[in-house]
Amino acid sequence: MVISSCGIACRPDFCLRTPPFHCIGKVQLNLVAAMEALDEPGGLFKDNKSKNVKAPVWKKLNSKELGITTSMIDKPTRKVLNGLKRKGYEVYLVGGCVRDLILNRTPKDFDIITSAELKEVTRTFSWCEIVGKRFPICHVHIGDTVIEGYNFVLKYHEVPCTLAHGHNTLIYARCSNVMLILHSYQSGRNLSSDFRKPNHCDDKDYMRWRNCSQRDFTINGLMFDPYARIVYDYMEGIEDIRKAKVQTVIPASTSFREDCACILRAIRIAARLGFCISKETVHSVKSLSYSILRLDKGRLLMEMNYMLAYGYAEASLRLLWKFRLLELLLPIQAAYFVRHGFRRRDKRTNMHLSLFSNLDKLLSRDKPCHSSLWVAILAFHNALSEQPRDPLVVAALSLAIHNGGDMLEAVSIAKKVTKVHAVGFHELLESQNLNPRALRDEVKNLTASLTRALNNMTDEQIVSQAMAGYPQAPDSDLVLIPWGLSLRVCRNFSCLTSGAERGFIPRQGSKIDYELLAQGALPEVRHIFAGVVFDTIYPLKPKS
Repeated sequence: MVISSCGIACRPDFCLRTPPFHCIGKVQLNLVAAMEALDEPGGLFKDNKSKNVKAPVWKKLNSKELGITTSMIDKPTRKVLNGLKRKGYEVYLVGGCVRDLILNRTPKDFDIITSAELKEVTRTFSWCEIVGKRFPICHVHIGDTVIEGYNFVLKYHEVPCTLAHGHNTLIYARCSNVMLILHSYQSGRNLSSDFRKPNHCDDKDYMRWRNCSQRDFTINGLMFDPYARIVYDYMEGIEDIRKAKVQTVIPASTSFREDCACILRAIRIAARLGFCISKETVHSVKSLSYSILRLDKGRLLMEMNYMLAYGYAEASLRLLWKFRLLELLLPIQAAYFVRHGFRRRDKRTNMHLSLFSNLDKLLSRDKPCHSSLWVAILAFHNALSEQPRDPLVVAALSLAIHNGGDMLEAVSIAKKVTKVHAVGFHELLESQNLNPRALRDEVKNLTASLTRALNNMTDEQIVSQAMAGYPQAPDSDLVLIPWGLSLRVCRNFSCLTSGAERGFIPRQGSKIDYELLAQGALPEVRHIFAGVVFDTIYPLKPKS
């Protein structure tokens, strides 16, 4: 899910005035000044064995100096913040949304942490209801948005100083374009009970530190009070943002053993932000990569969708290959990389990456595609890599998909293409000047290969044998693509075998309906697929 635009003006009841908007370049220049101005004194934790452990550097930063304005917080989030704040409860934005605001990026969702309990939330919002008995769920209705989640939080005085294992409780909003999450204070991993509250730390500061210390990565361990205009940084997250570095809060080996999904999140964050991964984290990713196969297939598919459907697929695929995760998740695609000697700094000779690079140009965090689109691209490329084709065959196929299966029109247009096709791709043959009938037959043959490639991606035996010729590769028989999704992808290509669809109106213009694209609507998925394929085969500038 994605959030609505962050450019909404503040409501009158939001008590902050909107400061001038800062670009990320200015934010980077102001980080040092902000940190120096508002640093809190450090201290030492003393454990029960009388060993001194250096405390984290406690920082309070001016949000204005970091370029964060209240207009960057979307309307549903502000409404919840205001409602809880007016009742006297503590409310903060936490996690990745704070990081994204500092980087002047649109957050995918907003996480809110509050001191309010579940019953207090129902009293705060008149449109709130509690559903369920054993595991109560709270529904808060804000217009078309329904905020759903589990019971909220323990208050400050109810939380002991020694940290006990708790459950991560969420309240999150869902609608067509909004996702909003509210956390409880009682969340995260079990920290060592040897730590005691520092002398210079009051209850509120301790609660903030405790929540941030339970985050996965330092750059996600930030907390923002939009009313005091303060960003709290206890994990040196701001410093790692400045260094463009992804590293875990606790030792990476421990973090990844506790939650192997963090391995994929590290890849996803680094790919999306263009950050590097710290040496310790890199070592643990490589040594513990195989543990991701313990995750549920649905979770793996969700993580892969985050990587490929939100505008940073090429970077994600490069990192997955670099850290030997691609052969676990997509062995068939990894085998292609091995066969053709993948190079990190290739000069656009890797068609697989070029296809996703062109897809990335059309997508973003708030404009994703449906998973059926990137699966279709994977299957298409696999079919083409197994049997290279004439560029005009590929052009005619993409045109036929775009116009709803009218093969005669597609072939007629393809024969008129005068652009120079991309060179250097193993998947393309030299142009053979096929006549229209031969061209139609080749398109049908490619369509059959495409369907076969898609079926192979759902066949456990074929997937497990994909890397058999590479003894150093880890064994994986993971079928990431569920059968239902593959059937949906097949619908995109059904027009190629059934002929022109009745009543089909080809898309006009280049404007994309991203809401329909995210839902997987056939016209939008076909439109983008055809455009990505054609632009890869016939780029604006010939590739040498």
